[in-house]
Amino acid sequence: MKVSYVKGLKCRECGRHYPKEALYVCEYCFGSLEVDYDYARIKKKLTRKELTSRPQNLWRYRELLPLDKAPTDGMGSGFTPLIKADNLARELGVRELYIKDDSVNHPTLSFKDRVVAVALSKAKEFGFDTVACASTGNLGNSVSAQAAKANLERYIFIPADLEMGKVIGSLIYAPNLIAVEGNYDEVNRLCAEIAFRYKWAFVNINIRPYYAEGSKTYAYEIAEQFGWRAPDHIVVPSAGGSLITKVWKGLNELYKIGLIDDKPRTKVYCAQAEGCAPIVTAIKENSEVIKPVKPQTIAKSLAIGNPADGYYAVNTVQTSGGWGEEADNEEIVEGMKLLARTEGIFTETAGGVTVAVTKKLIAQGRIPRDESIVIAITGNGLKTQEAISEHIGRFTKIKPTLASFEKKVKARRR
Repeated sequence: MKVSYVKGLKCRECGRHYPKEALYVCEYCFGSLEVDYDYARIKKKLTRKELTSRPQNLWRYRELLPLDKAPTDGMGSGFTPLIKADNLARELGVRELYIKDDSVNHPTLSFKDRVVAVALSKAKEFGFDTVACASTGNLGNSVSAQAAKANLERYIFIPADLEMGKVIGSLIYAPNLIAVEGNYDEVNRLCAEIAFRYKWAFVNINIRPYYAEGSKTYAYEIAEQFGWRAPDHIVVPSAGGSLITKVWKGLNELYKIGLIDDKPRTKVYCAQAEGCAPIVTAIKENSEVIKPVKPQTIAKSLAIGNPADGYYAVNTVQTSGGWGEEADNEEIVEGMKLLARTEGIFTETAGGVTVAVTKKLIAQGRIPRDESIVIAITGNGLKTQEAISEHIGRFTKIKPTLASFEKKVKARRR
C-alpha cells in the first residue's frame, strides 16, 4: 500500500479533528472518535474493475480501511458466503431471503475476525507489542488466534460465566485469559482502567476507532455479492451497537465513491435478546437515551447492558427507516433450530436472536414479504452448545446387527 487515504480521526459529535493516534474519545465533548477518509481520492482509485483482480478477503477494500501501510493480519478473513436461503424463505413466507454467513469466517468462525484483522494491523503500525480486549467470547477467540500468529503478547478479559466453548476457543491459543467475576460491562470498566495504566493496544478501547472499521467489510461484501446493489432489508444482531452502525456506514460509503449506483434505501433492523435489549427499548420508545440494563439471557455474546454505540445504533435504525425487536430464550433456541433444519447452518445464540427477530418482523408486517432480506449470521453454534443441548433430538442406540436396526429404527417409519 503506497498511499494512505486516512486523513485522521474526527469526533462523531462536535466534528473536531485529531491525528492518527491511539485515541478514542474527544477531549472537548467526550464524544467517540471515528476515522476520517479522503473519499475523493478513494473514488478515483477503487473501481469495480480494480476489485475483481484482488484476493477475496476483507483487504480487497483496503482503501476504505484505516491503515497507512500494507495490512499484516487477517489475510484469510472475510468474503464469507451470501447464501440464498430458499428453504427458510418458504418457511417464513417471503420471496427473497439471504444469509450472510460469518459463522464460517477465518480463523475463529465469527465476524470478529474482521475487526481484529484491522485492529492488529493498526496496532503494529503504532508499534504496540501487546494487545488486549474485553470480550463476551468471539472477540477473545479472534484476538487470541490472530495475535498468536502475529507474535504479539495478548490479554483476554471475559466474564467468568462465559460458555465453555468460547473459553476453550481462546485458551487453545495460549493467551493470558482473565476471567472476571462480573458481567461484560464490569469487565469493560476494568479494562478501561487497565488501558489507562498499561501501554497496551486494547482493540475495543484505545484502538476502537480503527477496530470498528473492520465491520464495514460485512456490508461491502453483501453489496458486491448482490451484484453491486443494496438489499431492501438487513437484520443485524446488536450488543455494543457497532456492527449495525458500520453496516449502514459501509453501504453509504459504497454509494459515495460510486461502487453502487443508487443511494441505499436499505432498512436496517436491530435484533437483541430479551433480558438485554437497551437499544431496542430506546428504538421503541423513540428515545435518544440508552438505559443500561443488567443482562439476563442465554445469548451471552449479545449481553452488553450499556452499549458503547447504542445511541448511534438507534440513529442508524431511525435514519434507515428500520425497527428493533427482541427474542426471548425459547425463541432464540427455536431460531437456531429453524436455521439448522432449513439451511444446514449451525449458528450461535446471536444468530438464533436474528432469525427469531426476522420471523417476528415479517409476521408484524414491518418487513414486506416481497422484498429482498438479508439476515446477519455472525457466529458459529459450536461455541454455544450449552444453550441448545437440552432442546434437540437424541440419538438411537442399536446393536451392530440388521435385526436391531430394523427393530429400533426402521419400524418407526411404518
